[in-house]
Amino acid sequence: MSESVFIHSQDQLKQLAQDVLRYAKEKGASDAAVEINEGSGLSVSVRKGGVETIEQNKDKGMGVTVYLGTDGHVRRGNASTSDFSQQALKDTVEAAYNIARFTAEDDCAGLPEADMLERNPRDLQLCYPWLISSEEAVELAKRGEAAAFAVDKRITNSEGASVYAQQSHFVSANSRGFIGGYPYSRHTISVAPIAGKGSNMQRDDWYSSMRDPKKLAKPEAIGQYAAQRALARLNARKLDTRKCPVLFEAPLAAGLLGAFVQAVSGGALYRKSTFLLDSLGKAAFASHVQIVEDPHVIGAVGSSPFDEEGVKTHRRDVVKDGIVQGYFLSTYSARKLGMQTTGNAGGSHNLSMTSTLTKSTDDFKAMLKKLDTGLLVTELMGQGVNYVTGDYSRGASGFWVEKGVIQYPVEEITIAGNMKDIFMQVVAIGADTLVRGTKQTGSVLIENMVVAGG
Repeated sequence: MSESVFIHSQDQLKQLAQDVLRYAKEKGASDAAVEINEGSGLSVSVRKGGVETIEQNKDKGMGVTVYLGTDGHVRRGNASTSDFSQQALKDTVEAAYNIARFTAEDDCAGLPEADMLERNPRDLQLCYPWLISSEEAVELAKRGEAAAFAVDKRITNSEGASVYAQQSHFVSANSRGFIGGYPYSRHTISVAPIAGKGSNMQRDDWYSSMRDPKKLAKPEAIGQYAAQRALARLNARKLDTRKCPVLFEAPLAAGLLGAFVQAVSGGALYRKSTFLLDSLGKAAFASHVQIVEDPHVIGAVGSSPFDEEGVKTHRRDVVKDGIVQGYFLSTYSARKLGMQTTGNAGGSHNLSMTSTLTKSTDDFKAMLKKLDTGLLVTELMGQGVNYVTGDYSRGASGFWVEKGVIQYPVEEITIAGNMKDIFMQVVAIGADTLVRGTKQTGSVLIENMVVAGG
């Protein structure tokens, strides 16, 4: 049913991909890889009850990589087009071929080994088209924003509310016999209210994002919660510089997981630009921490039967009992390291970070009790991570907590430490699990960090 929302069917995209591979072979390419995609979507935003933007998109594209040479003497060239006519496809292949002719040889370039490719991709049910009209989308956004304003008179302004619907599909293929593709979708509702007036103003936001629009939170619930978060930040104070425990709210804890992924990804490893160099088989986290990658969760945002190179994906332990079990490698980065691809060309798939110490009762309130006296962080600003040294320093805001009870909001502070120490000082991971993109975790309690006041 999902294919009916697209101009081309999966079979038509597969035929185009096969045409491109044939053109590349006729041109004299040693190998070639192609991806063809098509998508459509709608994005609307409102602010203070008025429509700000309505954008509709319909796009398509083809990208081809041509390889010349074998046995460690490989040159490659890339080219792309949005024109699916046969002449345009031929011209694009020729452009990639000509680029490859004049590039330097690379002993790690080339397609994955044939036995690594996914031959029978399973259907992970990743596409749920949302054929919503612009009028209906505007109405949903207005309902979300109105619900935020209705919470309290102190909600005085808004950065707006938005509704985003997107459905796409693609086919990827290469000259070693791989061909596969599938439709997928991603839909989002978000609200960003502002509380207070003058110099005492605070903003916050909340959103719901799902492949299946039926599983999105109600816009009223999103607006109400966003408003409550903004109101809670009013009359924020500064803190004196100190060392204390820090509790990362679940959405921010997903960022800690993302920092780990970057530190053990192929590019950082072969360039030796990571604080977790040569960490395979070594402890990177406290011994109770587990990180699992599962690319095959039905309907999940981070699911895929194969990576961007067509390599089959697998469920695996990335960190077990605090010890690094695997990196995130593409074919190229794996060859650079003398290793084998992990099926992560394009990034990680459905990562979950858990703790063997976590109980089902360890909700957010329980995590505040575990924090006891310290800082709850709910927003981070700036990048602030040096992946070579692991030094971490970011602007932050949140709440000061005493004896497990929130006392007052705080702002204009900086939290600092070293990522190696932060990972090893994970005291607890909450059962207040939240999914953010391809990552899932509860709130994370760090034993000790430097909190610098403004």
